Amino acid sequence: MPKVIEVKNLVKTYKKGRKGGETFRAVDNVSFSVEKGEIFGLLGPNGAGKTTTLEIIEGLKKQDSGKVTILGLDNLQHTTEIKKRIGVQLQESGYLPNLTLGELLSLFASFYRHETTDIKWLLKLVDLESKEHAYVKDLSGGQRQRFTIATTMVNSPEIVFLDEPTTGLDPSARRSLWQLVKNINGQGITVILTTHYMEEAEFLCHRVGIMDQGKILEIDEPAKLIDNLSQTSQISFLTDAAVDEAVFYQAPGVTKVYNHAPKTILEIDSLNHIGEIVEILRSHRIKFSGFMVKTASLEDVYLDLTGKEFDND
Repeated sequence: MPKVIEVKNLVKTYKKGRKGGETFRAVDNVSFSVEKGEIFGLLGPNGAGKTTTLEIIEGLKKQDSGKVTILGLDNLQHTTEIKKRIGVQLQESGYLPNLTLGELLSLFASFYRHETTDIKWLLKLVDLESKEHAYVKDLSGGQRQRFTIATTMVNSPEIVFLDEPTTGLDPSARRSLWQLVKNINGQGITVILTTHYMEEAEFLCHRVGIMDQGKILEIDEPAKLIDNLSQTSQISFLTDAAVDEAVFYQAPGVTKVYNHAPKTILEIDSLNHIGEIVEILRSHRIKFSGFMVKTASLEDVYLDLTGKEFDND
């Protein structure tokens, strides 16, 4: 697939404190590319450099060094042309309070000379078709976020940028927004987003770049990042009585047993052994229930890459 975004050796430095002096790199030699039609995510805790990276690509900030190419255009030389072809959702957005949703979308479309934008279609896309004559103040948090995404679509963008689009939403509203992102991507639109939610990155992104302290530590498909992590899986279950640990060690692939009756946890080197473990339990007439499997997650990948727990405080 062709690359629609290419970032090479990107650096952005800020001064610490108002008086200057010591500096720090918010974006530290970052390089990555985004392919046409994919959902690409920058995943990391607050302060990792995700938003600054996005704002440079969008043309809202200028890098100190490095090169950014969007749709074949240099971000510094062709900023205006790039902005005509992308849609941007910021972490916070303000709207004129006395305009309805329909009027606001018409206003935004006029900025791009897209006066013929189908406002009703946009509202239907974000499941707000019944709110055309409502005001932003009357929307719930999830509805407001969906409307913000509608404003990014008024110019029929080729790429949509979403900066932590589900922050502050309840689980139901968050999943609703995930489906909206997938629907937009399903129309052939490339999506690049930032998030600090591991589950969100796993569910949405074709590829993810894990960021920390201004650097990208690893880039790949979420499933491959997890599969590449050399870590055992765990299975846990409840037994009706204490069981001799030696019985569990008869099962293939078991590397460690945590026998805290009635709960037992086994560490195994492959989930392929689960069937054999179940057969051994049955052959010893061990009654069990509550069988659960825990495998590695992106949070485990982050811990492995940084040596520290994922923290957004």
